[in-house]
Amino acid sequence: MATTKEYLDFVCTQLEGIQGVDYKRMFGEYQFYVNDKPVLLVCDNTVFVKNHLALAQLLEDAPEGVPYPGAKPQRILDVENRVLTAQVLEILERVTPVSKRRARKTYGML
Repeated sequence: MATTKEYLDFVCTQLEGIQGVDYKRMFGEYQFYVNDKPVLLVCDNTVFVKNHLALAQLLEDAPEGVPYPGAKPQRILDVENRVLTAQVLEILERVTPVSKRRARKTYGML
């Protein structure tokens, strides 16, 4: 099941007021960024956060889940808790590097 437009709108509403938030559709689901840094993954109407050491204490009671087959387990973020969500995003924005764009392969004439 893919994330619904309604749930995506809900997540966006919960993130209002946090500067630098953007998202991109990826394989039918959504990757959220803060200042071009990947911070959240929204799959199947669930918000996932990577198990980062900087978040270990803050999210120690959060349930774990797998966003898609083959993925590593991640914490499920209670995005309705705006204070917690803001704390998570602030920490991740500090400790996450900007995504590197992959260079496109070019094929020369044979």
